[in-house]
Amino acid sequence: MNAFAGARHTLCLLVLAALGAGCAALRPPPRLEPELRQSAPVVAPAGAINGSWPAADWWRAYGDATLDALIERALRTGPSVAEADARVRAATEEVRVAGAALGLSSTASAELTRQRLSDNGMMPPALLGYHWFTQSSIGITVRYQFDWWGKQRAAVESAIDRTRAIAAQRRAAALGLAAAVSTVYFNWQADNARITLLEQAMALHEQLLAIARSRQAAGLDNADLVHDANRQLAALRDRLAAAYGARQLNLVNLAGLLSVDAAALPALTPRLLPRSAATLPADVGTNLLARRPDIQASRWRVEAALRDTDAARARFYPDVSLRALAALSSIELDRLLRFDSGAPQLGLAVDLPLFDAGQRRARHRAAAATLEVAIAAYDGAVITAAREAGSAAAMLLQVQAQRPQREQQLAAARAARHNASARRRGELTHAGPELTARLAELAEQERLLDIDLAAVLADVQLNLVLAGGIAPTEEQP
Repeated sequence: MNAFAGARHTLCLLVLAALGAGCAALRPPPRLEPELRQSAPVVAPAGAINGSWPAADWWRAYGDATLDALIERALRTGPSVAEADARVRAATEEVRVAGAALGLSSTASAELTRQRLSDNGMMPPALLGYHWFTQSSIGITVRYQFDWWGKQRAAVESAIDRTRAIAAQRRAAALGLAAAVSTVYFNWQADNARITLLEQAMALHEQLLAIARSRQAAGLDNADLVHDANRQLAALRDRLAAAYGARQLNLVNLAGLLSVDAAALPALTPRLLPRSAATLPADVGTNLLARRPDIQASRWRVEAALRDTDAARARFYPDVSLRALAALSSIELDRLLRFDSGAPQLGLAVDLPLFDAGQRRARHRAAAATLEVAIAAYDGAVITAAREAGSAAAMLLQVQAQRPQREQQLAAARAARHNASARRRGELTHAGPELTARLAELAEQERLLDIDLAAVLADVQLNLVLAGGIAPTEEQP
């Protein structure tokens, strides 16, 4: 008896030691508290930070009703926005799935089994008087999972944060689509204006070729001038063909952005490119983080990853659940629904993690590594946004500074053409110099067109990197 008591005492000590070692081995790691950037390091040239944030419908500032209609249609039917909407709906359902794991759950069950008793079993059929019996039961089980450590709550919050990230991605898709439509539309306008200038230049070159041939026939010039005129005319035809192709390609791209056939596009009316003098707002470094939807999406992913680490950390604590069963059970089917067939149960379950071959700790390390990835992606998004804002402002200032020089060159070419026209009217020379001066004027007009296109595209880019006037959301991480 003493030996049995000693062995029982030793066994109890071993069990307690194992419990203690298991609990110590699975001690929860500390909660992670990452520090994130609070401002974007925007580096911009002098004079680039004195503006204001663009409006939410920034494209209306261009005063082009056709562009307004194109963007509004793209935001309704564009494939990128449609895909983003579907992602938001899917993420919302994931939140519902995560939330369904919280609190009370119930299940109904019914069972009917037919079984034969073994002749060599613990209850011989000879004593019972039968070999076969039927067992039937019905019941309702109610289970309540206590979330004292926040595991289920963290899972729900993680799903919500991911939904917010996808919603921010949807805003980024809409913003990018509006910028893409504006870019293609302005390129189409520039191509159309370029074609007009090139067609005028073609007519002038054909006149110059005719003059060169006449002067060669009269013995006033040699054949080299004719060959040079033919070469320039061929080069101009090549540029004109390229301009026609670029204009058509822009129509195809525009139709793709709107998810329609090119024939279904509204009629586009040629018009002058708009001018812009936009600059960066004074608070761009701090508010850029709150306005850029891609940064918001990255921030929400960080929050979701942090909630996942909380859920992994909560796995180190015991799960506590309450279970109740209201059931009827009988070996005779006709007596199943009687009161004396009742077999209710009530239980409290506590699952304490002990040894799991390092699974819980590995899950926490994996969640922590995912959090590090999300933080690095967030930092990258902030740096990219800052660089894009500074670059867009610098590009816009550069082309704005170039325009006065191009205007002076155009004015000089126009003055030279006027002088050539006066000399021809005074019969001091033939029409060739005047045509050449007019070609130089057209070339300067095309260079000015290039500057205006670069300026408006830089303005579109600036509106894009400033998040198109999207105000800081009320629900910030």
